[in-house]
Amino acid sequence: MTDPTSPLKIADYRRYWLARFLAVFATMAMVVLLGYQLYEVARADYGMSVAEASFQLGLLGLAQFVPLLVLTPIAGLAADRFDRRHVAAFANAIDAAVAGLLALLTWQDALTLPILFALSAAHGTARVFVGPAMSAIAPNIVPAALLPRAIAFSSIAWQSASVIGPAVGGLIFAQSAWLPHALSAGLLLAAGGLILTVRPIRAAQEGPPPKPLRQIIEGLAYVWRERFLLGCITLDLFAVLLAGATALLPVFARDILHVGPEGLGLMRAAPALGAAAVALWLSFRPLTRGVGAKMLWAVGAFGALTIAFAFSRHFLLSLAILAALGAVDMVSVFIRSSLVQLFTPDDRRGRVSAISGLAISASNELGELQSGLAAALLGAVGAVVFGGAGAIVVTLIWAWYFPELRRATSFEPEALKQEVST
Repeated sequence: MTDPTSPLKIADYRRYWLARFLAVFATMAMVVLLGYQLYEVARADYGMSVAEASFQLGLLGLAQFVPLLVLTPIAGLAADRFDRRHVAAFANAIDAAVAGLLALLTWQDALTLPILFALSAAHGTARVFVGPAMSAIAPNIVPAALLPRAIAFSSIAWQSASVIGPAVGGLIFAQSAWLPHALSAGLLLAAGGLILTVRPIRAAQEGPPPKPLRQIIEGLAYVWRERFLLGCITLDLFAVLLAGATALLPVFARDILHVGPEGLGLMRAAPALGAAAVALWLSFRPLTRGVGAKMLWAVGAFGALTIAFAFSRHFLLSLAILAALGAVDMVSVFIRSSLVQLFTPDDRRGRVSAISGLAISASNELGELQSGLAAALLGAVGAVVFGGAGAIVVTLIWAWYFPELRRATSFEPEALKQEVST
């Protein structure tokens, strides 16, 4: 039988792709609206000022990050020790329970800040397990030669769901506040069931782990020892941590651009729309040369566009900038994800994926905390400008301190290892 020429010709990958799409659609709709509801509750029910409510958005990011920080080593070990389908399905079931409870409390008008923080922490707990498991499944069901294209197609699932989820969620929320959360709960259950239909994934290591703590430490030590992996992972961590304007979008939607929850949904969808367009292009025309340098340029452009967004006062211009921001971010994500997966041995892939996921989550959730703190001191506009400038500085430092990133020119595994070791 001839080898498949596209990931989409592999039935298991198609089911994996659809499960990812449904889960991201559900979680993005839920999380975007959760942030808007928290900001609205803080302003309307607790009488907080814009600065005080912005700070609460930062704390919301912290509430999601703490479980990720504590549980990431365990989640990575679980992805390497157990059937990755079961780990992902169980995590989706937990997230479905969070969405269902959020729908019920919204319907009863019983939301408070403590409840919203608790639900955010529960969501963070679910996400810490689903991320490493789902990331590690793809290399098990597609040939290595097709992995960059599989990652690009997977990014299309992620980004297109990130476009549709917030936009649809915002429109439904304007009509019935509890309904989008109920929809998210159903989609998460469907995603969990769908991933279970993928053929069984053998654990990367067999037999009972005699020393799980040692395995966790080995995963951390491996990333620390491999400068190339460390550079890839920390570049995203520090650049997005500084330049993440996402947490402050409710402030821009409500008090700067005055577009309400419908506008917030479109603003959250715009970066994903730009990213989905680039992911579609990369799935058919994947990058093949100069990948490391292109990743660095993309991160620098991300910072510059973040600054441009801060100064925009026209809704359509803001949407265009956010779409461009998502497009350059997709270039960076595609290259980094491909390099990390191809550089990492399969028996460590779950743990390395967990560490990479922790860095991404740290950049997002701690970035929200940083944005909230900066907004309390500098205002929302000043905070976004500060973050974008910081991302540019980080890119310049990483290009100098990690020359391995600049030396990576291709996705061919053996050639890549030779390039970064010279």
